[in-house]
Amino acid sequence: MKKIAPKTAEVGKTSSVEAEAGPGSGLDRYDIAILGELQADARLTNIELANRIGLSAAPTWRRVRRLEEQGYITGYRAEIDRRRIGLGVLAFVRVDAERNNVDATRALEDAIRELPEVVACHYISGTGTFELHVVATDLDAFSRWTMNKLFKLPNVKDLQTSFSLGEVKSGAALPLGHLA
Repeated sequence: MKKIAPKTAEVGKTSSVEAEAGPGSGLDRYDIAILGELQADARLTNIELANRIGLSAAPTWRRVRRLEEQGYITGYRAEIDRRRIGLGVLAFVRVDAERNNVDATRALEDAIRELPEVVACHYISGTGTFELHVVATDLDAFSRWTMNKLFKLPNVKDLQTSFSLGEVKSGAALPLGHLA
């Protein structure tokens, strides 16, 4: 059974009970509603957001600021169709790194962060060390990028690439049902 943390008197203040309960435990139904609405449309004005969640504008604005300050909301951005801007190739590249020491792995992480073609990178379990999501204009461009950039990264032992043949789901909002 999920424990409900006692309400605090002030918006933005977290009690020690809430802090110990874990990530997301200090969120109430209004906070969860804000997160859901902003995931669906981050361009909502504060007044539109307030109307949708059933609060007035001032407390809604304070809650959004608190959610930003506490790291629940990490930013706002436009979703762009990669194909419309000429990035027709999406590749999944599994990079196996030489794991001889922490510094070598961090050097590879830093190098990966500097590559704009890598739109996502995950440290993974199983075969490989990292899973990269890489975009390119076409297969020739991807091949050139691989030779000129990927193979030159520090501490790379092996690469395995798979290409997306079609996108079923992308840029989805995070599920929030477990927070309610």
